[in-house]
Amino acid sequence: MSSETKPDGTLTLVATPIGNLRDLSLRAIETLRDSDLILCEDTRHSAKLLAAHDISVSTTSYGSHNVHSKVPWVLEQLAEGRRIAQICDAGMPGISDPGAVLVRAALDEGFSVSAVPGANAILMALVLSGLPTDRFVFDGFLPHKKGRQTKLRQLADEPRTIVLYESPHRLLKTLTELEEHLGDRQAAACRELTKMYEEVVRGPLSVCREHFEQKAPKGEFTLVIAGSGYKG
Repeated sequence: MSSETKPDGTLTLVATPIGNLRDLSLRAIETLRDSDLILCEDTRHSAKLLAAHDISVSTTSYGSHNVHSKVPWVLEQLAEGRRIAQICDAGMPGISDPGAVLVRAALDEGFSVSAVPGANAILMALVLSGLPTDRFVFDGFLPHKKGRQTKLRQLADEPRTIVLYESPHRLLKTLTELEEHLGDRQAAACRELTKMYEEVVRGPLSVCREHFEQKAPKGEFTLVIAGSGYKG
């Protein structure tokens, strides 16, 4: 679509708190209030955040369960000139969720796409880890089955600080396999960031593993692991 026929609809990605509801920025609140429609990963989850900030805008679900059917509908709304905001349950839409699919589709159709930054578990865990922050790689969740061992072997040779996401029920398996493939490197296991029970366990991978063998893992985890060249 040429710039001369560029439609008026706008899509804005709005970062939401990763735990503490007070971490929603003033600009994010303003953007959400001024929107015609808010796309939510889970409308029930987002309702708590929106109510806490007196935001009364229509919402609809957009997530991995309906991405293919919902994208064409959202594009139709944008074509009608609607101002649409997209949020996820925590953090920035498009990171480890299907938000990137909608962004690509909107850009291909010539719509304006912008973002409002905010809380970020990746960067928060990184700066709290005590490990080098000048160069790092984010690899999301490790594959559950197919390709998992290949990915672990690749990470063993990664010179940059490594950041991963992990769920509580896979945490011990992941820490054990990281230690087996990467050696007993320095790491930080961060959970419930910005929440009441925020916890950061620092030390060799074995120490992180032993800690959560004695204390059942709860909450979502962000793991930070030293790169292969770390000498600290």
